[in-house]
Amino acid sequence: MEPGKRLPGKIAIVTGGASGIGAETARTFALHGASVVLCDMQDDLGAGVAQEIVDAGGAAEYRTLDVTKEDQWIALVADVERKYGKIDILGNIAGISGRPANMTVQASGVMTGTGLAEQTLENWNRIMEVNSTGVFLGTKSVIPAMQRARGGSIINISSICGIVGSFANAAYHASKGAVRIFSKSAALQYAKDQIRVNSVHPGFVDTPMARPGLLGNESGKARMDATPLGRFGKPSDIALGCLYLASDDAAWVTGSELVIDGGMTAN
Repeated sequence: MEPGKRLPGKIAIVTGGASGIGAETARTFALHGASVVLCDMQDDLGAGVAQEIVDAGGAAEYRTLDVTKEDQWIALVADVERKYGKIDILGNIAGISGRPANMTVQASGVMTGTGLAEQTLENWNRIMEVNSTGVFLGTKSVIPAMQRARGGSIINISSICGIVGSFANAAYHASKGAVRIFSKSAALQYAKDQIRVNSVHPGFVDTPMARPGLLGNESGKARMDATPLGRFGKPSDIALGCLYLASDDAAWVTGSELVIDGGMTAN
């Protein structure tokens, strides 16, 4: 193994790779020797991240992928396995908050506009489709390739919202709770194939998706106050956790929940 490299020779697919945690995870995997196929629907941003990795001496390419479309997953996995000979790692990182445009923040820090009575069926279905069904389809699609490779690591991004509740956006919580339990079930089903499946549970991380609820408002102050380590997370904080789960250092880790939240859920 090349000194300092934790994923030499590994082939990784990373969804949500155009920005935030997904982009940083793609960069981190490539830095550690993996060939990364990063996927998203933000084509300009995604292609830019892939080019940045290549310019830094890594191996990466960008593919357009709608994680809710099974036919796109089937085509992607077949093409990646055909081109690279195997698939070792899947990072299911794509997700949406589903935060409605009419969301406001009260002085107490409680968000309005995201209560159950205000949740539309359309919004609920879209959040579940991307955050939960997308994880299911990605996991389902790579299992045969990982069986042929005699093992692999699947990393599913959940959230602290998949462990604890809050005052708003029950659909997001439901979708992330589904990812948590789905990951445990998949881990048990495919342990015999040496396919490890784990969930990662970020706390309040400064990403483009989360930033409106973190910066310059009472909601952000309340979330900062609830985080014992006294800062919001960075995408690299989560990416390094994904690196551990992707690597052989985690060879005996499956069905677990890696919480990376600055101590928030320890309260």
